Amino acid sequence: MIRRAGLLAPSVLLAAFLAVPVATLLGRALGGGGLAGALGSDTVRDALLLSLSTTAVSLAITVAIGTPLAFLLARRRFRGAGLVEILVDLPLVLPPSVAGLALLLVFGRRGLLGDSLDAAGLAIPFTTVAVILAQVFVSAPFYVRSARAGIASLPSDLEDAARVDGATEIGVFRHVMVPLAAPALAAGLVMSWARSLGEFGATILFAGNVAGRTQTLPLAVYGEFGAGDLDAAVAAASVLVLAAIGVLAAVRLARPGRPVDVVSPS
Repeated sequence: MIRRAGLLAPSVLLAAFLAVPVATLLGRALGGGGLAGALGSDTVRDALLLSLSTTAVSLAITVAIGTPLAFLLARRRFRGAGLVEILVDLPLVLPPSVAGLALLLVFGRRGLLGDSLDAAGLAIPFTTVAVILAQVFVSAPFYVRSARAGIASLPSDLEDAARVDGATEIGVFRHVMVPLAAPALAAGLVMSWARSLGEFGATILFAGNVAGRTQTLPLAVYGEFGAGDLDAAVAAASVLVLAAIGVLAAVRLARPGRPVDVVSPS
């Protein structure tokens, strides 16, 4: 009995510490119509629409370039594979502000590609394109890691059987690997999207906080709080909390019984 109490007390304490602040925020936002009122605000609504549009684009880019890489890491052995895996995982442990500064040093006017971009008439920093690039940088590893693990777990016998039956490599991938790895791919998709939606540090350094152009929902929370409008900040934050809860629930439904692989965002 004493041993059980020794486990229960700290567990309840930590669970309460994690749950009470979030519940308080949601209660403040949902009580008295604060959430509906804030969503009627041009600033919050524009930030939400920008977040939804940029995360949709960044997710499409992540899937397009991340899926081949995940397949390569899962099914091919090549020199330097370990280094590639380190590079893929690096954004997960980098502080988001460092990621934003690194992107600025590459794509900025005085950055590594600055002269080439200027010659082409392109300016990336402090634009919506910069928001998308920042989101891809910080969120792509979530998809690649999940997709790599899902593909690697598939029995190669099924793929070999499909090849024997005359399936092409693309056919094997589309009709065998993707359906079987679908739970892992779906989990990677929702985690990647959630990380993009919650991105703050890299975005504010690389894209700035320009209303209607680069001010995503997390930046709107920061801006509204800095402007003294606590209700609008709480309402915008509650949208992010609800999205996070939905994402975690979706991941657990897609991969029941497995822990959700999350690295804390900005």
